Amino acid sequence: MTADFSIRPARPDDAAAAVALRASVYPYLVRGEASTRRMFASPPPGEERIFLLAERDGAIVGNVSALRDVRSADPAFGRIGLHVHPDHRGRGVGTALLAEAVDHLRAVGVRRVATWVRPESVKFAGAHGFEKSREMRFSALDLTGFGDRTWVPAPPGIQLVRLREVTEQALYAADVAAATDEPGDTPPQPTPYPLWRYETLEEPGLDRDASTAAVAGGEIVSFSMVLRDGDRIWSDMTATVPGHRGRGLARLVKTAALRRAAASGVRTAYTSNDEENAPMLAVNERLGYRPVASQFSCLATL
Repeated sequence: MTADFSIRPARPDDAAAAVALRASVYPYLVRGEASTRRMFASPPPGEERIFLLAERDGAIVGNVSALRDVRSADPAFGRIGLHVHPDHRGRGVGTALLAEAVDHLRAVGVRRVATWVRPESVKFAGAHGFEKSREMRFSALDLTGFGDRTWVPAPPGIQLVRLREVTEQALYAADVAAATDEPGDTPPQPTPYPLWRYETLEEPGLDRDASTAAVAGGEIVSFSMVLRDGDRIWSDMTATVPGHRGRGLARLVKTAALRRAAASGVRTAYTSNDEENAPMLAVNERLGYRPVASQFSCLATL
């Protein structure tokens, strides 16, 4: 049977449609049109990433991204992100997009691949050779009145500053130090600087006023970065460098970031955590986050 849809590369002017599609599948993810437009126009460096869209009757009904995961210590490890509108599933769109993604990754030397799927899509993933691995929890926090909650002062020797007050070199050093033991499907390695700069400092949605860092002795020891789209934010990363953990700094910087976001008109905050990351899950629960969804990492050998 001839397919009644077509697949093509994404273009910058597809950003609005791609954001609308993502919202229909993952309403708890926060990435605005400006961020999406930039990714389509100039993909992140070093990842050999592609973005493809499925179109039916002039409407975008699915998309897929495929990339080499340069954060993995395994150079042959890649990732796939696949979205299909709920009203267009079961008609071959997902299968066709996945096949295009796999072909691309094989061509660039990727041999193992991971993808995140919602519970209802685990069966689809399994039918295409993927095995369920880890679980990711997505949570939301209503920020109404959050700025009025009890404020815990910074401990002696710790100064809280807005992200715009720190240097990129100091922030990158803290990010590298804090991310080396993140849970994952493969052993992690530091994000290459060009990619980190693209994803962090050059990210259109980065809220430099709400994002907060804790500084001690002139060095960043903990930070919480948030991305904003209208009245919603995404906690992109909250982390503490290993030598300063166990002092409540992650909760401190995240609370400060959320208070600043709430004061500027943000109404809802979203975040995600690996189910193995018990310390950060505990921080979020104490802040009042409540689970809204889960996804599973599924792995396959190409």
